[in-house]
Amino acid sequence: MTRHEQIIAINAPGRDKRVDPDHRRRLDAAIHRQGRGWLTGRDGGRPWTVSRTNRVVACLGALAILLVFCPLLLGLALLVKFSSPGPVLFIQKRTGYRGRVFGMYKFRTMVADAEALKESLRHLNKHGADAIDFKIDNDPRITPIGRFLRRSSLDELPNLINVVTGDMRLVGPRPTSFNAYRYKDNHLVRLSIYPGMTGLWQISGRSNIDFDQRVELDLSYIAEQSLWLDLKILMLTPFKVFSGHGAS
Repeated sequence: MTRHEQIIAINAPGRDKRVDPDHRRRLDAAIHRQGRGWLTGRDGGRPWTVSRTNRVVACLGALAILLVFCPLLLGLALLVKFSSPGPVLFIQKRTGYRGRVFGMYKFRTMVADAEALKESLRHLNKHGADAIDFKIDNDPRITPIGRFLRRSSLDELPNLINVVTGDMRLVGPRPTSFNAYRYKDNHLVRLSIYPGMTGLWQISGRSNIDFDQRVELDLSYIAEQSLWLDLKILMLTPFKVFSGHGAS
């Protein structure tokens, strides 16, 4: 087996993309290494988005929300369970910090074989059949209960588990369902921080923008990152959720 074939074998679906040295070099070249401490302003310190403080605050916040909304989560789980065949939770492979692939938890909103049907529906992608982002208006795979969960964004509540485990933060770029190999070089900068449950895109009201425009918002967040910006985003998010604006 040649070196090229070994790399392809290593990076087969289900394997950790971090082991590909060429891809790591591409990431390193694109990701801006921020070196100013978020609290002290000291060069060489950690910025807010990758600080230990952010990790602790996000974890404690997620645990508190899980505790408060435990009855609601249980009720939604029963609703999903008895409304259609299949598991309660859907665990989808998503791309996170520095291109690392992790399983993101959501309440299942689609039929059990939704992923197998994806390619047959690619021609309906609102961003174009060849676009890396995949979204369909009135997706036929969505169950009636799933449509309600998506419209209210309640299907995202299990993301809190990912915040507790450290794969996500409360605020940050939304993790993509396609891996970092499909990112353009100018997209890779969004992988310099941890993905989040909510962010500038969610509160902007711009639900139909393409991936390039989403990246612009992510870069604005990275440039302006701070504890205060996170608090502002977190306070505005419920209003967008309750209004149902931009949900599908």
